[in-house]
Amino acid sequence: MLEQETKAGDLIMEPIWAVGLMTGTVLDGNIDVALIKTDGERIDDFGTYTLAPYPQSIRTLLEETLRQARAWNFDGPEPAIFREAEDALTRAQSAAVKDLVEDYGLTMADIGVVGFHGQTVLHRAPRPGRLGQTRQLGDGQLMHDITGAKVVYDFRSADMRAGGQGAPLSAAYHAALMRNAGATGDMAVLNLGGVANVTWWDGADGFFAFDTGPANAPLNDFIKSKGLGDMDRDGALARAGTVDEARLARLLEHPYLSKPYPKSLDRFDFGAAMADGLGAEDGAALLTAFTAAAVGKGLDLLPRRPKRLVVSGGGRHNPTMMAMLENRAGVEVVQAEALGWKGDAVEAECFAFLAVRVLRGLPISFPTTTGVPQPMQGGRLAG
Repeated sequence: MLEQETKAGDLIMEPIWAVGLMTGTVLDGNIDVALIKTDGERIDDFGTYTLAPYPQSIRTLLEETLRQARAWNFDGPEPAIFREAEDALTRAQSAAVKDLVEDYGLTMADIGVVGFHGQTVLHRAPRPGRLGQTRQLGDGQLMHDITGAKVVYDFRSADMRAGGQGAPLSAAYHAALMRNAGATGDMAVLNLGGVANVTWWDGADGFFAFDTGPANAPLNDFIKSKGLGDMDRDGALARAGTVDEARLARLLEHPYLSKPYPKSLDRFDFGAAMADGLGAEDGAALLTAFTAAAVGKGLDLLPRRPKRLVVSGGGRHNPTMMAMLENRAGVEVVQAEALGWKGDAVEAECFAFLAVRVLRGLPISFPTTTGVPQPMQGGRLAG
């Protein structure tokens, strides 16, 4: 599919250095910043990657912004806090870009483009008769003014205006990674962020992607509600708990899990309330098992069920979640590093890759990934 789209007279480009930025919906307090060299189809150099911590003040501001976004729910004027948060996070992420580039021995003049995803504060999937809506905070023009680089931002809105899900957008990059690795249709890529999304490539021209269900978001929220930190570190609580199998079976009857793709989720569509009334260990075990079993149900929907899952994102650091994936999804599970990828960097690298595709006029979403009528360009360019 990627190769097919380059035959339509698009702008041919030599590989360029591109920076990608991602801040997930779990609000772990970090900015993911990645540098790759790419032409938007293949990856020439994986460059470097870092986690740049937000100051606590911005982290607190973003938590309040997400709270107000949920209350707003696309009804009426946007909350005033959006502008404050957008300015603060754009300045912090611009500084993170410059630091990464300079630490790698380059200058901003060497950077062809920055892919600035921004902070998702609300995402509402389309329904019959109603377009979906999404809001990512991020001022691309301000980032261009600060860094001097071309900046691509607002990646999802055009897709949703065309009737798409707006997510996941990682499929084109996941497919490029799998092609580089010589993958066949027996492999899929699973990203475990706040939400879990899977990409399956058939080894030729077709790839498919969708959100399978929650990943870390409900679990992290549950752990926070118990006053036990920000996450189930090393899966220790879930490992010590017992899964209520009858309760899990009821949760797995949720209609989203058997709904055909394309489909996408907001970070709050599946919440910590699934474990209401349970202690820390048993609640963590239930939520972890639900994520794993939901992935299994998602794999059943694919044209061909993969035998191997390559896992990126923060959830792969949770050995209990990884073990449950193997057992409950019925698939061989390996970390992204087994293929030489940087598992924490994949999503940030993705937006560097997509930014280059935007410069070339190539599509970034597809009928088999977001449900748009035809392959779609997207993103806005500053600079």
